[in-house]
Amino acid sequence: MRPFEYVSASSKNQVGELLGANWSDAEILAGGTDLVALMKDEVVNPKRLVNIKAIADLRGINFDVQKGVRIGALTMLDELAHNEEFAKQYPAIAEAARDAASPQIRNVATIGGNLCQRPRCWYFRNGMGLLPKSKEGKSLVLEGDNRYHAILGNDGPAYFVSPSTIVPALIAHGAKVRILGGGKLREVELEKFFVIPKNENEREHDLRPNELIVEVLVASAIGVHAANYEVRQKETFDWPLATCSVVLQMDGARVKSAKIVLGHVAPVPWVSAEGAAAIIGKEVTPENAMAAANAALAGAKSLGKNKYKITVAKAAVKRALLAAQGGHAHDDHA
Repeated sequence: MRPFEYVSASSKNQVGELLGANWSDAEILAGGTDLVALMKDEVVNPKRLVNIKAIADLRGINFDVQKGVRIGALTMLDELAHNEEFAKQYPAIAEAARDAASPQIRNVATIGGNLCQRPRCWYFRNGMGLLPKSKEGKSLVLEGDNRYHAILGNDGPAYFVSPSTIVPALIAHGAKVRILGGGKLREVELEKFFVIPKNENEREHDLRPNELIVEVLVASAIGVHAANYEVRQKETFDWPLATCSVVLQMDGARVKSAKIVLGHVAPVPWVSAEGAAAIIGKEVTPENAMAAANAALAGAKSLGKNKYKITVAKAAVKRALLAAQGGHAHDDHA
């Protein structure tokens, strides 16, 4: 790890003053579960770390039955996972938080950090860049081992997958993120907070080097049916192969509106309008759920070694839909 300056911010507004104009100038330290590992491996080398852990008003979960909930950026994942009122109102998000990482990490990692974590792509983690290329200019991902890489939004040059297991559930619930920079607050739909970089100078988030996420706003969940389904290789802590979060509004037995969001399948959390269109106006039967899953993955494309992820993602969509409706998520036809 290279030398760096360490400073602690005492207020939200002070953070922006301590950050730099470029990503290499400074990084924010909250839980540090991702950043410290990246620094140890010299993937990122900030000149300064800005500790924000002492800023009390970045913590806490505040409820408003009609408007929804405000989640401070320093709220730990374990609190989201086990807060009784939050789990009652947002069971799918709480479940996604429980599935994220290990208990040790959940007791340190923050929701703001989870939103801003960097890709788990092994090329990136080994210092080969966000969009790794050979000396001849060819993609290392396309030429190499792409078992866990993107099956949607993978026209290039980005092939990594968005790493958060919680974000798809937040997006399905219509979450927004509030960002502070230069003394000004701006609000961004969480769905639009994630972007696909086109070159190595861009990042995966709509966040400037001198900005700080201060809170996440989640719309009221009154009257919605929600579920989160995750497929991974091991029951113990593991990175998912694919996830799907679903929020439905029903008109009797039929779907009035639907939001279907896939995770770990694209460089951004993947909102499937096609999957939603295929289930709206219909009952959530195993056959209709499978049709929606097929529609959601119709545009999927294998990179060579990740073709299996298309089938896995279809199963996640189908089972999330059935779980949201209260049907049997596990069956023999996925």
